[in-house]
Amino acid sequence: MARKLNIIFEDEYILVVEKPSGQVVNRSVTIKEETLQDQLSQYFHLGESLGIGGRAGIVHRLDRETSGLLLVAKTQKAFDFLQRQFKERTIKKEYLALVHGLIKEKQGTVESRLTRIGKFGKFGIADRRSADGREAKTDYKKISNFKLRSFSLKKQISNLENLSSSFSKSRVNYLMHHACDYTLLRLYPKTGRTHQVRVHLKSIGHAVVSDSIYTPRKLLAFDLAWCPRLFLHAAQIEFTHPKSKKIVKFKSLLPKELKNAILNLEEVK
Repeated sequence: MARKLNIIFEDEYILVVEKPSGQVVNRSVTIKEETLQDQLSQYFHLGESLGIGGRAGIVHRLDRETSGLLLVAKTQKAFDFLQRQFKERTIKKEYLALVHGLIKEKQGTVESRLTRIGKFGKFGIADRRSADGREAKTDYKKISNFKLRSFSLKKQISNLENLSSSFSKSRVNYLMHHACDYTLLRLYPKTGRTHQVRVHLKSIGHAVVSDSIYTPRKLLAFDLAWCPRLFLHAAQIEFTHPKSKKIVKFKSLLPKELKNAILNLEEVK
């Protein structure tokens, strides 16, 4: 069934939409399902035309698994103006993420070069001694520390044991020590590299919950038992409007499935 385009704001110059988790933004020969670009092409009645920027006015991207706000230009002039802001890094974006482990400091910064690893769309931190990779910077602020409610932990481990006869005691012990503590963060990427936030968080030992690429395999199945998707949401975007030249800000609440996942946790003071 085709998805409905979720429009947060629209005027003559811009469109702000909310992308659901699981949807690809741009068309590709390898993508068979409906993309956000397909939806926008239908919405703007583009027909065979690729539209503004060759991608129906889409100014930036979100990973398939990430939900949240995405900015679209309705005129070429608006597209160029918004792209310039991204290039000059004046657009402010805020993400919400639930990560593994307890982060004690109130705020911090991760700054390192990112590089592609292998042929399967995975990224990592470039070796400091090499010239590989592109610079990337992410600031973060802690919202709260959490732990998994004891009944949720025992229930999910029991469910996994029932599903797999090879679920060993050592695996249970691993989960009891590594699947208990979490931190909810606000993240402010200062650059826009592919998988930037996810790779940066993994690099400091705090992978995003239910990240199918960067969460350790021993934890992923457990994550998905209580949080069915990547816990990363593009919650806010702030930029200069291409016509009025005023600062505008748009916000998006956590999707229902992420709110429900948090119900399995209790805050640690």
